[in-house]
Amino acid sequence: MNILATIRREERKLENRVGELQGQLEGLKAAARALGISASDGLRTTRKRVLSAAGRARISAAAKRRWAKVRAGAKKAVS
Repeated sequence: MNILATIRREERKLENRVGELQGQLEGLKAAARALGISASDGLRTTRKRVLSAAGRARISAAAKRRWAKVRAGAKKAVS
């Protein structure tokens, strides 16, 4: 088995696939332009969600209560 020939064959396969994908991408861009939509419109960044200190404190307190129940149940099971 000639490894170099195998590598070249795989390279040609990948180059063909890249060409197919680029053709599909161009088709999608053309369709978007035909509909009057810019291709970059969907690439907006999302805003980071910010939690207030009070909200974090409530979540922390609730988690501590839940874990206290779990630990209390574990002590009863061991006894």
